[in-house]
Amino acid sequence: MSYDDAIKALSNNALKFVKDDYIIGLGSGRAATAFVKSLAKLIKVKNYNIKGVPTSLQIKLIAEKAGIPLVESDQVEFIDVVFDGADQIDSHKYVIKGGGGALLRENILFSLAKKVVIMADKTKFVKNFTRTVPVEVHPLARTSVIQSIKKLGGTAQLRSLDKGYPFFTENGNIILDCDFGVIKNPKMLSQKIKGITGVLESGIFLRRPDVIYRAKIGGKYDIL
Repeated sequence: MSYDDAIKALSNNALKFVKDDYIIGLGSGRAATAFVKSLAKLIKVKNYNIKGVPTSLQIKLIAEKAGIPLVESDQVEFIDVVFDGADQIDSHKYVIKGGGGALLRENILFSLAKKVVIMADKTKFVKNFTRTVPVEVHPLARTSVIQSIKKLGGTAQLRSLDKGYPFFTENGNIILDCDFGVIKNPKMLSQKIKGITGVLESGIFLRRPDVIYRAKIGGKYDIL
């Protein structure tokens, strides 16, 4: 099953949240990539003065190729609207992010945003979180954080590349993918994780999105 047609269609619809002179946060992944391509066309047609703030080198390269002017998050006081994907979305509209490893930068953009728009296919929607929680950790705190995660009732696995080398984020940190089973209180869990010394960010985002697009089969989508 492919949701590509629906992702493309909702990306075009999401352009209605973009206005001239906006600062736009650009998330990472498949949905964000589709949106960046739609945004680039809008800028050219409308001759908009838009600045994009990328969350990763992946989306930065795509935006550069599309001709979107870019700035970094430390160069702006706020972001008008962030467009991003999600790895899982629960019934309370909390999201888990970080499958691509950009969770710290993505959360910084969320904190700066006046509006957050999430775009995801319907397989990402669950009643309660069931997937692992990515946690960005300073390398020197790897062992101590793993032990702290165990005390919270979880198990932590160091994220590695295909050849076995540790995965490093663009910030020079490691990712621990932490399994807590079914998560019924994501807010409390995220707060406990972020309270661990050496943790830079939890993949459970406490800033809930203002708009959620749910892609379905056949090029269709819902807006939640």
